[in-house]
Amino acid sequence: MLEPSKSTDSSGMDEFGYAQTLDRSIGKFASFAAGVSYISILTGVFQLFYFGFSMAGPAYAWSWPIVFVGQLMVALCFAELAGRYPVAGSVYNWAKRLASGTSAWLAGWLLLLSSIVALGSVALALQLTLPQLWSGFQLVGDGTGPLDFAINGVLLATIMITISTLINAFGVKLMTRINSIGVFVELAAAVLLILALGWHVVRGPEVFFDTAGFGEGHDLGFFGVFLIGAMASGYVMYGFDTASSLGEETKDPKRTAPKAILRAVTASFLLGGLILLFGILAAPDLSDPKVGAPDGGLQYVVLSVLGGPFGKAFLACIVVAVVVCTLAVHAAAIRMMFAMARDNNLPFSRQLSKVDPVRKTPAVAAIVIGILAIIPLVVNVMQPAIFTILSSISIVLIYLSYLLVTVPMLRRRFVKKWPLPDDGSEAGFSLGKWGLPVNILAVLWGGAMTLNLVWPRPEIYNSVPPFEWYLQWGGVLFVGTVTVGGALLYRLKIRHQTGVLAEHAAPVGAHPSSGAAGQPLPVRADGGAEIGLDPMEDDLEPQRVS
Repeated sequence: MLEPSKSTDSSGMDEFGYAQTLDRSIGKFASFAAGVSYISILTGVFQLFYFGFSMAGPAYAWSWPIVFVGQLMVALCFAELAGRYPVAGSVYNWAKRLASGTSAWLAGWLLLLSSIVALGSVALALQLTLPQLWSGFQLVGDGTGPLDFAINGVLLATIMITISTLINAFGVKLMTRINSIGVFVELAAAVLLILALGWHVVRGPEVFFDTAGFGEGHDLGFFGVFLIGAMASGYVMYGFDTASSLGEETKDPKRTAPKAILRAVTASFLLGGLILLFGILAAPDLSDPKVGAPDGGLQYVVLSVLGGPFGKAFLACIVVAVVVCTLAVHAAAIRMMFAMARDNNLPFSRQLSKVDPVRKTPAVAAIVIGILAIIPLVVNVMQPAIFTILSSISIVLIYLSYLLVTVPMLRRRFVKKWPLPDDGSEAGFSLGKWGLPVNILAVLWGGAMTLNLVWPRPEIYNSVPPFEWYLQWGGVLFVGTVTVGGALLYRLKIRHQTGVLAEHAAPVGAHPSSGAAGQPLPVRADGGAEIGLDPMEDDLEPQRVS
């Protein structure tokens, strides 16, 4: 199916019009670990199992392979792009070469916002595990009050984000070292957990073919509640583009990044799917309300099945997974902010793109991302349904940003402008003749899942009192506001200042970067000078260096 390339150019960043300012020190396993830790099998599967199960029962597990197939189509498209453009802020930089300036900026803007919201919602997952590991982690109330869950969760998440900010600001070497160790622990724990749950199976697979009364009374029956429960799987399998977003810091990125993307999503599907399968088959009592409760879920099943120190040990591994997932989401958000800022495409771009000369990491961006991620938590601190609301919004924004890459990529395939003609710098990965059908499926999947996730269902956006229309429509209103507002911000202001900042531009005479159609994009680093036409912009205004 896949056509390997004959050679790979893994030269410096001058190929893309940028100077090499970040620390290129990430190896193959660390790159793979970045993608795995963002997806984070233990974090994702344990995080929303209770929600999926409460919506559609055991049969909700069928959403796992469905989501995998859809996301694999997207991952294959991304792998092809990563084989040519392993650059920080991957989705943003890919869209620059496939679409108009407005679409590219929106892709980066939406993914940046989603990463900030996702950072908070991932850190919130500590509330689902730590109090079950030890009651002393319930710092606010005893866990039975209507707001104990939300307030304590925000407190734990804020502490976690603060730690993540310090680690990411210190340097990529420390972050990837911790991340790689954490991923190794997570993968080993996942395998052991699969074996342990498989040993304690108490029922047969027929449970997955029984709707068990779920969907009765719903307008669309079981299918309706299944679509809602699918969010639990949709929340897990994304973020695989992180491996490419760290491409500027990865050795031989054109070969390493595509493989890391595909291996990350495949490993997550296999291990996560087996945990779901054996977790449901081993649960002592599927009618126990705790199985579908926020303070129970799969954590409760593991404790019930394994009990004592073994159950606690696996919960501790889940905490490790949440920690490294937080680090990875934070790292991806930093690279997106840095990538947009060095193109002068954000307010305060010069400050946000500043790279620490010693640690070679965007320390200012790390701090700003950390602060911004805490704001949605504080705003929703009195919202009992804080977890599902923030999770849903972050996923919708990510699916939209992915569509802003896969849709223009498909359009270019139809007009024979993708893949690019051989320019002497071969890609590290190619779909060959499978590119068109894979791309079509990726677009159809992305559109359908986005619509499913943003649909204003009370079960997601207004599941607890007070039942207000603006709460139920909150997801649509938020996504619409940031999309339209972002487009206006770019069209009215930012597009007039866009251009690689002088301190990040490739030296004069270096290999020019490729434009949207694969043509050279002239780059000069003499501050304030016009550097040529930007082929990605709608009206082809002059791009400038600030």
